[in-house]
Amino acid sequence: MEEKTYFHRVNELTPTRFWINNVTQEEAKRALAEGARGCTQNPAYVWKMMQRESELPEIQQLIMRLRDQGVARNQILIAVQRELVGRIAKLFLPLYQQSQGRWGYVSIQGDPFHEDCDSIVKTGLFNREAGENLMIKIPVTEEGLKAIGILAAQGVPINAAEGMSVRQAMDDGRVYTEATKHCVRKAPIYYSHITGILDEYLHTTVQETGVAITSDVLFQAGIAAAKKTYAMTRVQYPDVGFIGGGARGLHHFTEMVGADANITINWQGTADKLIAENPMVVQRFFMPTPDHVVDELCTKLPDFRKAYFVEAIKPSEYEDFGPVVLFRSSFEDAWSKALDKIRSYQ
Repeated sequence: MEEKTYFHRVNELTPTRFWINNVTQEEAKRALAEGARGCTQNPAYVWKMMQRESELPEIQQLIMRLRDQGVARNQILIAVQRELVGRIAKLFLPLYQQSQGRWGYVSIQGDPFHEDCDSIVKTGLFNREAGENLMIKIPVTEEGLKAIGILAAQGVPINAAEGMSVRQAMDDGRVYTEATKHCVRKAPIYYSHITGILDEYLHTTVQETGVAITSDVLFQAGIAAAKKTYAMTRVQYPDVGFIGGGARGLHHFTEMVGADANITINWQGTADKLIAENPMVVQRFFMPTPDHVVDELCTKLPDFRKAYFVEAIKPSEYEDFGPVVLFRSSFEDAWSKALDKIRSYQ
């Protein structure tokens, strides 16, 4: 009897599911065949697709068509992104329909340079027109929280993203609960804890400052914050689903196995490696983080403390929180490059 592949065994043995991130249509098909239950595409998606020779000619044609249709120059990238992500959403649509809206969502996030509440809402509603299984991805900042409240009240599925702290998750849950208290049927919402980016930021901080901390302790930082976030939101806001994201290593998936959560990973470098390596399915997520590990992280890394303790950060600080800035800057860089590429065709 042929052994099932890794993700099929994870699906069979645990409540953990994998979502695929920033994929081509071919990668999306392969991920679905391996048991993917959803997909996330971020503002870097168009630029990433522009780097692929197989994708670029079709994107060029799309840009020209939009230009000829009179779409404003500053709106073409938003329209291109919706078109490309919409094509992926169609691949996940049968899963969405078969599961009656439980699975098969594809999330999309707008212009990272315009993340005020009005712009998020406007772009979010525009993107929703591309498919019933489109989930709107919104950063958990002060402005983003306002937009989450507005769209949740309208029944729009939401991926509350760029989450790096427990406090952001709790504010997301509070806003969603208040916005939907009179809704007969609530649209789903997920809080995305970007575990890998938090780890990347903290590793860079250690390298730049020279702070003395063991690699064994540092390795546990992002997962420790994710565990606490998951535990608190499950108790206080059980309607809010959990997503782990920003994987920078295989452990950002394997250490999360066991959680009733969706973990987003790239196909190349993560999903394909896990399939090839085919590790044992071991549920470690609910193993508690030792107190001495949390104490050392909090003592030596102030930004970990902000991520870990609810009262250590305020909503007004979310947008400028170091790991959030790191994540958003990657989106801004890719968005700017895609804009420049589009201008070169006009």
